Amino acid sequence: MIVRLALRSLTTRPLRTAVLAAGFGFGIAIMVELLGVGEVILEQAHAPALAGGGDVMISGAAGPVDDARFVLASVLKAADLRSRVAAASPSRRATLYLITPELALPVTVRGGVPGLLRAVGEPEVARVPSWTDEAADREWSNPPEGDILRAMDRFHTIPDSEFADSWAEWLYFNGRSADGRVRFYLTFITGPRADGGHRSAAVRLQLDRDGRPSSYTTVATIDERTLLDRAPDLDVGANHVRLAGSQYRITLAVQGVRGEMTLDASLARAVPPATIRGAHGWLSGYVVPVLSGELHGALRVDGQTISVDGARGYHDHNWGFWEGVTWQWGQVAHDDLSFVYGRVFPPASVADSSRVPGFLGVLGPDGPIGFSTDVVISEDDRGGVPKTMTVRASGARLDLRLELAVEESERTRMGMTRTSSGPAMTFLQLGGNYHVTGRAAGRDVSFTAGGSAEPFRRIP
Repeated sequence: MIVRLALRSLTTRPLRTAVLAAGFGFGIAIMVELLGVGEVILEQAHAPALAGGGDVMISGAAGPVDDARFVLASVLKAADLRSRVAAASPSRRATLYLITPELALPVTVRGGVPGLLRAVGEPEVARVPSWTDEAADREWSNPPEGDILRAMDRFHTIPDSEFADSWAEWLYFNGRSADGRVRFYLTFITGPRADGGHRSAAVRLQLDRDGRPSSYTTVATIDERTLLDRAPDLDVGANHVRLAGSQYRITLAVQGVRGEMTLDASLARAVPPATIRGAHGWLSGYVVPVLSGELHGALRVDGQTISVDGARGYHDHNWGFWEGVTWQWGQVAHDDLSFVYGRVFPPASVADSSRVPGFLGVLGPDGPIGFSTDVVISEDDRGGVPKTMTVRASGARLDLRLELAVEESERTRMGMTRTSSGPAMTFLQLGGNYHVTGRAAGRDVSFTAGGSAEPFRRIP
């Protein structure tokens, strides 16, 4: 019947029938072509060799990842990514303005390293053979590990802000002997600007020997320009920090303490810088150059020599405005795994603290293996001091529970957290044993090991 109707239509109105047939055929041809083009585009979108393609995206929980050299040298060389990365080329986009007497014309620009752009097939670079790497490009692309650590561990210019008087920035180290009998917390801290282009500075050592705590402090002022140019190399009186290659060298000469220590660093056990920003120019930053490293050296304290040879050490670096700020933080390491977690609570005037997530990161022998911002940190208090701290974290690559049984605590009234409407908070440095269970990157985790934690309390 359908064939008969088609033949009658063709004989009675041949022109109209021919046009309709051609139209239907043309439409079908276009659909076939579009489907073919769509399949090619989909394949190209997954091709690592094409600029903007690839199947690896690097992002930060607290904003952009600024340290591209760290990503190239550490993150992309992790065991589960190394074989999948054919080439990598960091780049940055920005807007420049061409100013003439008549107008201001915005121009979108992109910067990158020619050799790396060419490796991922960037067509613009491929068309210009004269765009080649200069010595500075090659040095940036393949830096020594120590150069990356130095860039991560730099000090910062104090931003103009109503919070400027509460600025502080510090290098923090801690260590624990293998038998747990000796633990130390060491801080090289610089404060807001003092007179004559200087900043206030202090060194504080908190030492625990067989459950007997003691503290040692010295204060000084340091030249701000020298601090910014040389950091993390730092001098506070006769106390020094030096970064030599990938090793931190610490000299102490404070009150009755003399000694030297070294801490070995590795980019595989480092967490890149992250900065949280709020209203009115408020910010808080954090980086971990050494999540877990080996300590060597000894301290001479009150006539007694305390060896730290073979102890495990940790080093982080904090900066920002601290008026009305508190935090929760902790770290633990066992065998080839290192864990760090934390959460910052900014003042209500700059951000809603309930919307600032916590984080937990896990690093293996070759770099990061898991990260989560679905983190809950709870504290069980007795007498105003936590007896246990429990951390629960879940995500696509991990499901973990960390419980710290607190064995020792140090209290410090943190003057920089004082606000106009309330007193300073009391800062607690806790030590004890973590019991860690769960899974990370498909690996079962179950161990008990010594670690550290930091919360705050409003203690009179």
